[in-house]
Amino acid sequence: MTTIWTLVVVPAALLIVGFPVFAALLVAGILTLVLASSVPLAAVHQVMFGSIDSFALISIPFFIFAGELMSRGGISRRIIVWVITLFRGRQAVLPLTAVATCTVYGAVSGSSPATVAAVGKLLFPAMRSAGYSAYHAGGLLTSAGAIAIIIPPSLSMILYGAVAEQSISDLFIAGIGPGLLLSAFMALYVVLAEKRARVGAPRPQAAVPAAAGAVKDGAAGGEVTIGLGAKSLATATREGILAIGTPLIILGGIYGGVFSPTEAAGAACVYALLLTLVIYRELDLRSVLEIAADAAVLSSQILIIVAAAGVFSWLLTINGVAQAVQTALAPVAQNPVLFLLAVNVTLLVVGCFIDTSSAILILTPLIMPLANIAGIDPIHLGVIVSLNLAIGMFTPPFGLNIFVAQSVLKLDIGTIYRGIWPFLLVNLVVLLIVTFVPAISLFLLS
Repeated sequence: MTTIWTLVVVPAALLIVGFPVFAALLVAGILTLVLASSVPLAAVHQVMFGSIDSFALISIPFFIFAGELMSRGGISRRIIVWVITLFRGRQAVLPLTAVATCTVYGAVSGSSPATVAAVGKLLFPAMRSAGYSAYHAGGLLTSAGAIAIIIPPSLSMILYGAVAEQSISDLFIAGIGPGLLLSAFMALYVVLAEKRARVGAPRPQAAVPAAAGAVKDGAAGGEVTIGLGAKSLATATREGILAIGTPLIILGGIYGGVFSPTEAAGAACVYALLLTLVIYRELDLRSVLEIAADAAVLSSQILIIVAAAGVFSWLLTINGVAQAVQTALAPVAQNPVLFLLAVNVTLLVVGCFIDTSSAILILTPLIMPLANIAGIDPIHLGVIVSLNLAIGMFTPPFGLNIFVAQSVLKLDIGTIYRGIWPFLLVNLVVLLIVTFVPAISLFLLS
C-alpha cells in the first residue's frame, strides 16, 4: 500500500502543484526507498548514471547543438528561402512553405520546439503580410513543428530506441513514411483552407523573410522580394545548396551505412560549424560558445529527466507495480485493435500534460510487454508512440509548442488555441492511418 502512495499519488500531486518532472520522479523514488524498501539510497545514484550511460543518448546534445547552429547561423534561413522560391507562384505558397520547411528543418534538428522557433519567427510576419489570419498562421506553425518528432532524426525516437532496446536506425527509417504522410495531409489542408484563412488583402509585394539577396551581403535579417521562374530558383539554390545539403548528409550517411545515428549527430555539428564559421561567416567563435552553452543547458534538461525516469521505472519494476499493470491490462492486449486504441488514447491524454521525454521513459517499459502480447512490431510501436506525443506537443493545456509559439510569435494563448484545432484533427486522421496500416512505417525496412 505504501508503494501506491509513493509511486502514484506523490508524483501526481507534485506535478499538479508545479514541481519539475525530474524532481517529482526523484522525490517519489527516494520516498519509496526510505519508507518501503531496504535498498540503500546509494542505489539512486547508480541507477541514475546507468540510465544515461548509453552511446545512443550521446546523439541528443549533438543534434541539439547542430539545430541551434542552423537556427542562428543562417542555415535555416537559406533552407526557408529555397523552399519559398520552390513554391513561389503556387496557391497557398507561404502555408506550403511552412509545412515543407518544418519537414526539412526537422530532418536536421529533430526537435519540435526548435523547429517552431526557427521557422515561426521567419515565416509568421510574412504570412500576416500576405493577409493570413493570426490564428491560422499561428496554428499552422505551432502544429507543423511537430513533424520534427516524426521525420528522422527524431530525439523522441532516440529515447524510445534506448529504452526499448530497438535499432535507432530502423526507427529513423520507419519515421520517413509517416512523416511525409503527415506533411502531405497538412499541405492538402492548407491548400483547401486557403480562401478561408485569408482575412485581409496581401500588402503590395508582401515581403518574405531574409532571403537570397539579404544573405549575399551577410545580413542576418531584413526583407527581400523573391521573383518567379527558373532564374530565381537557380539563384536561391546556388545561395542555399550547402544548407540544403545538411539533411542529405546526415540521413544519407546513416542510411548509406557510413556512420551510426550518434556519429551522424557529430557529423552534423562539424558540418554546421564549417558552414556558419568558415563559409557563411555569420557566427564568430564567441557566438558559437554561447550556442554551445545554451545547447548544453537544454541537453541537461532532457538528460536529467532520463536519469530520474530511470530510477522511477526501476522502482516500478522491483516493487511489482509494472508487472501488476501489465497483468491487469493483458486481456486488452489479446485484441490488437482494442490495444492500439487504448495506447493512442492514453498517450494523447498523457501528452497533454507531460513532456515527450518523460512520457516515453515512463510509459515505454509498461507498454512494450503488452505490445509483444498483442503482436505489435516494436518499431511500428515506436512510430505510434512518437506520433502521439508529437500531437501532444501542440495540444492544450500544456503543449510545449504552444508556449514556444506564444513567446516567438507574440500571440495570446486564445489565438493559438483557436488556430490549432483544424490541424489537430488532421494529425488525428494521420495517427489512425499510421496506427492501423503498419506498412506505412515498415515498408522501407522490408
